[in-house]
Amino acid sequence: MSERPVLITIPISHYCEKARWALDWAGVAYEERAHLQVLHWIPVTRAGGKKTAPVLVWGNRVFTDSADIVEEASAKAPPDRSLFPEDPAAAAEVRAMQSDFDVNLGPEGRRWMYNALRGHRDIAVKYGCTGVPAWQRRALPFAYPVAARIIDRYLDVTPATAAQSEATVRATFDAVAERLGDGRPYLCGDRFSAADLTFASLSAPMLMPPEYGVPLPQPEDLPVAMAATVRELRAHPAGVYALKMFREERRV
Repeated sequence: MSERPVLITIPISHYCEKARWALDWAGVAYEERAHLQVLHWIPVTRAGGKKTAPVLVWGNRVFTDSADIVEEASAKAPPDRSLFPEDPAAAAEVRAMQSDFDVNLGPEGRRWMYNALRGHRDIAVKYGCTGVPAWQRRALPFAYPVAARIIDRYLDVTPATAAQSEATVRATFDAVAERLGDGRPYLCGDRFSAADLTFASLSAPMLMPPEYGVPLPQPEDLPVAMAATVRELRAHPAGVYALKMFREERRV
């Protein structure tokens, strides 16, 4: 598989950031092809995926899940940059934590974010278009209302579900903080792993880390209520940890 891999993304997606981070961490050179939400359905389907991004096309292999992309990146990384410990039990623990974050933190944080940004077309236009084709950038201001309705329906975004999602995110942050409370340097073992990468990546909708793979709005750019929650979660021990992972481990 000597051909340069292609990563199809929604640029602001935290699952796509997870894939970018893993490939960057492993030193894998790749081409990113970014598309706006909803419009991404066409290229990911043509590539062999379903409706979700990221999709990684590497030679004649197609990886349609961020966890599979992390596995492949880790397999290609130098030994000292593997994202999974050599010990089978420790590696199983990392994979279990990654899966839990993928299933719970990722979808819930995304739902909360979309609800918090409801109606803010200006933020979507300013920050949602990094790297997308020019025609998509030009179309977004006009397509935004329709795209927002589709996303709300597809992800079940309502004020009630968003409130439940925020509670789930806070519970996850509390569990991570409790785990880190014994002073350990990383979530699993004594080195950066897929567990840390996944937690930090999937926390991004609530933290807006400045070191993210594409520019994100900072608290001063956000609606007042959302900005207050972002600042609060940035100060939470788990939020502090996630931001530290971005500062210290986000290799580009």
